[in-house]
Amino acid sequence: MSTEGIHSAAVPAPVGPYSQAVRAGNLLFISGQIAVDPATGELQTEAGAAAQRVLSHIEALVEAAGGSRRDIVKVSVFLTDLGDFAAVNAVFEGFFAEPFPARETVEVKALPKGATLEISATAYLGT
Repeated sequence: MSTEGIHSAAVPAPVGPYSQAVRAGNLLFISGQIAVDPATGELQTEAGAAAQRVLSHIEALVEAAGGSRRDIVKVSVFLTDLGDFAAVNAVFEGFFAEPFPARETVEVKALPKGATLEISATAYLGT
């Protein structure tokens, strides 16, 4: 199976040697995204606003691969404070429709660039 790197100018450049996303067959694997504005480099740290920005990055990458947010089947959420769980859930409820993607949320000690939230995702793009 061949793989294809997926890139969107609406998403911040990677901070290391990895792709923003990789398509492998019908699956799209989206690297962890943090709430950096790609135009200004500004980092959003408030949980709700950060979740909205990160989900917009993820949506841009799915669209760059020819899909839509409805194709997202799995997300992994990393928070530096589980106290932000409710705020992130509220954003997810407005962003996704049922059936919601499978998900786990874990608290971590730190994230790149001082981010308070990071989300990675997998989308199924069909045939």
